[in-house]
Amino acid sequence: MSIPEDFLKQLEQYSELSHREKEVFVEIFGRSKNRVHVTQELNISESNLSTCLTGIYKKFCITGNGPVKESRLREYLSKRYSQRKPSGDLITDDVNDSIDTLVQEIRKQIKPYIKEKCGTMRVLDMPKPIELTGKQGIYTNVNILEAITGRRRLKVAELIQICDHDNFERLGLSGVKQKRVSGLEVVQRYSKLMVLGKPGAGKTTFLKYLAMQCIEGGFQTNRVPLFITLKDFAEAPKKLDVWKFIVQLLSSCGVTHASVVVEKLLKQGKALVLLDGLDEVREEDTKWVLQQIREFSDLFHTNQFVITCRIAAKEYTYESFTEVEMADFDEKQIAIFARNWFQLTDPVKSQRFIQKLKDNKPIQELASSPLLLTLLCLVFGDSGDFPANRSELYQEGLDVLLKKWDAKRNIEREQVYKNLSLQRKEDLLSQIGLTTFEQKDYFFKQKTVEAYIADFIRNLRNADTDPEVLKLDSEAVLKSIEAQHGLLVERAKGIYSFSHLTFHEYFAAREIVANSDWETLLEHITEKRWREVFLLITGMMRKADDLVWMMKIQIDKLLAQDEKIQQFLVWVNEKTISVVTIYKPGAVRASYFVFTDEIMNNITICNANGKYICYSDLAQKIDQRLFKKYQNNEISIDNLMSFLISNSLEVDFYHKNLCSLVEDISNSDFQQQIREIQNELPSLTQDREVLLQWAVTDRYIWVEKLRSVIIKNRNIGHDWQFSDIQKKLLNQYYDANKLLVDCLNSDCYVSREVRQEIEDTLFLPIKS
Repeated sequence: MSIPEDFLKQLEQYSELSHREKEVFVEIFGRSKNRVHVTQELNISESNLSTCLTGIYKKFCITGNGPVKESRLREYLSKRYSQRKPSGDLITDDVNDSIDTLVQEIRKQIKPYIKEKCGTMRVLDMPKPIELTGKQGIYTNVNILEAITGRRRLKVAELIQICDHDNFERLGLSGVKQKRVSGLEVVQRYSKLMVLGKPGAGKTTFLKYLAMQCIEGGFQTNRVPLFITLKDFAEAPKKLDVWKFIVQLLSSCGVTHASVVVEKLLKQGKALVLLDGLDEVREEDTKWVLQQIREFSDLFHTNQFVITCRIAAKEYTYESFTEVEMADFDEKQIAIFARNWFQLTDPVKSQRFIQKLKDNKPIQELASSPLLLTLLCLVFGDSGDFPANRSELYQEGLDVLLKKWDAKRNIEREQVYKNLSLQRKEDLLSQIGLTTFEQKDYFFKQKTVEAYIADFIRNLRNADTDPEVLKLDSEAVLKSIEAQHGLLVERAKGIYSFSHLTFHEYFAAREIVANSDWETLLEHITEKRWREVFLLITGMMRKADDLVWMMKIQIDKLLAQDEKIQQFLVWVNEKTISVVTIYKPGAVRASYFVFTDEIMNNITICNANGKYICYSDLAQKIDQRLFKKYQNNEISIDNLMSFLISNSLEVDFYHKNLCSLVEDISNSDFQQQIREIQNELPSLTQDREVLLQWAVTDRYIWVEKLRSVIIKNRNIGHDWQFSDIQKKLLNQYYDANKLLVDCLNSDCYVSREVRQEIEDTLFLPIKS
């Protein structure tokens, strides 16, 4: 038996149910749907449905197990319905019908306004508005964090542990893992919602999307969406309360008797009230606006409310509101946004954009912010690439967060410390950036960063140096930077970090350039985490000649005192001189250097695994890869023979490769010596045990013969027997040289003479 939905909605217990519980309650007891149909209709799981039913039975004080509860509640509701008075507290079906009709009429009248207000978006330097929803819409579904990031009680060590360890060096700050929930699902779950987020996190766009979904019939079709920009509400010529402001809004949309209509809608819970930008309200209006929202939402609590605000922007408490946080975009959302963005102008460009992001991790980090992702799309759309000088791109991103984002929307923020201009804020962030980056403090305590801020502002002109005043000022400045610009973020209660590791590196680089602190920089030339800082610094400098020369000198010093490694570098140079090639000598030396090092590392791995008789999986992959490269003329015969005598472990490999190699040897004597050594190999038709025995007892003697012949004829195959310390030095030396070359190949300005001399002397031994 079905019970009229309007009767169910008038019950006292109904108002106590959550939004999702109300939907389940009406579907099962008002429309007599079974559980399967309900899960399909509401798009929820069976477990979620059971949870909702448990809450419903609890509100109606129904006890028992399983189907018994449903029967008991249905009997109770039927009895209540049969006992209802012909006229009394419950409104009649005619009135209900009139309310539903009224809602649909008002939706039609307000639809043009909602589409005008919420149907498009235009930010930054976009030449024209773009559609938010529909086939050509830019909107990308957002995710929500139900636990506010900055309110978790975690320690620094715990935050680091939670991060994705594989990517922490590059992506860790945005990799603090939390469960994400679909934005629409969260709105359906809670009737009163406060959505918090960093600047540019997409809060307004999300609210516009809710309004469009509602008015287009995709969400809460039984309600009228009311989108209110709180800044406009607060600064209206007449100080109207929320009720009168809505009346005025509907009147402007052509609704007659708007006051009566608003009363009916609100009292029957037929409004979706969307309040955007609590943080954008002027300081002098904040108290009044907060009071207005509290009183209005309490009085008309049966309606749906969603408010947006920046994290750390306002001190408020709405006990009846559930607070959630906008999550950063993940890679999938970034790709969807890019495809939506470029679909009209150049669909192919979206794939290039996505690939360029994957190839450039520091820039990809910035794309997790919808605002900065929009900036990246604008930049990429103009040239089909990102600037070669990344520091210029990062500065443009900072300009957006520090001033352009608010200025574009005519929002003036309170200047919490009068002597701290935007320029000084950048100086402050640079000082914090370098200090913490040097100490490997990706996360730092609030007290620590406030001490850095106090130390900075105490030196400003007319600063109040009283310790208590400095303490209060530093706390206010920190909250201002977090709320207004989002460059420092509270990751857990009392623990901060930069919003992106990219910005942390940028500010550290900016501080070093400002102070010309090259000695401090060069101390870190072998540390991979400083790589981006070096690249940024050389790009920021007017002329980087002196710095790249100092880098070259510092790199050469790494191996200067090791005689064996210097002999190795002499050999590398001799091999380079003996090769006829179109490539630069430095590149050829690097090739010999890398190949020898690769062999050395793989021998260590194979030995550590104890696999002397048959191939390890790693060795097989290397064999196949290198031999294919040789066949494709990507590596020389020297390279492959060096590998052959150093890392190959089965008879069939020697047979196969020696047959191929001998044909490519031009020296007939050398060719004959290789054939003779090949003839000493056991036949592949012999018993497996014989072959294994050969590998154990005779292989090493045979390999030494092969080694001596190759060394004699090709000057390769040397067994350098580097120690672990030497291997580490060689790796550091190579990585540092690669960094130097990357700096030279970036958009830095270096004189042609200096560039040429550095390239000509790469991987050379130090002259005694």
